[in-house]
Amino acid sequence: MRKRGRERLHLLLDATADLLAERLDEDISLAQIAERADVPLASVYHFFPNRGAAFVALAQRYHAEIAARATAPVHPPPPTWQHYIANSQKAGAAHLNRNPAALRLFMGAGVSVEVRNTDLSGNAALAKQRTAYLRATFDMPKVPDLEKWVAVSIALVDGVWALSYSLHRSITPEYLEESTRCSIAYLRCYLPEVVERREP
Repeated sequence: MRKRGRERLHLLLDATADLLAERLDEDISLAQIAERADVPLASVYHFFPNRGAAFVALAQRYHAEIAARATAPVHPPPPTWQHYIANSQKAGAAHLNRNPAALRLFMGAGVSVEVRNTDLSGNAALAKQRTAYLRATFDMPKVPDLEKWVAVSIALVDGVWALSYSLHRSITPEYLEESTRCSIAYLRCYLPEVVERREP
C-alpha cells in the first residue's frame, strides 16, 4: 500500500475508533465513518466492504500495538516471573483503558465472530512472545507446553476483564488485581515459585 493509502487507512481507523468510543457498534455505518474521517464514502468502500471489516481492521491495529509493546525491552528487568506477569497485565489493562474502542471491541457483549477470531489470533501471538521472554530471562524448567499454559492464563485474564467491563465499562484496579491473581495462581500449577534469573 502506498503512503497516501496507508494514511487514508489510518484516518478511517481513527474515525472508526472515535465512533466506537461514543456509540454501540450496531449504530455505526460506513457513511458515518466517512463523515467522521471527512472522506468520500466511495473511498471507505475501497478499504472496507462493510462495517464489520472496519472493526476487524481496527482490532488488528490494536493487536499490532500490543505486540509491539510486548516485544519492547523491559526496563528494569523484572526480578521474578511473577513480577513479569503482573507488570504485563498492568500495562495491558492501561492500554485498553486508554482506548475505549478497544475495550468495546474485545470485551463487549456483541463481539462479532471475525473480531473474536482476530482477538484469539492476537492472544496466541502474545502467548508466544511472553513465553519467549520468560525462557530468555529466567532459567525456566523444561516445560514443553509452557506456551499453552501462558495462552490459557491470558484467556483467564480476558474473562475477568470482560466481567469488569460489563460492570464498570473499564478494567478497574480491583479486577486487574483479581486477573493477575488468577493468572499467577494458574501458572504456579506448572512453574516453580522461585526461578533464577539468567545471567545477562
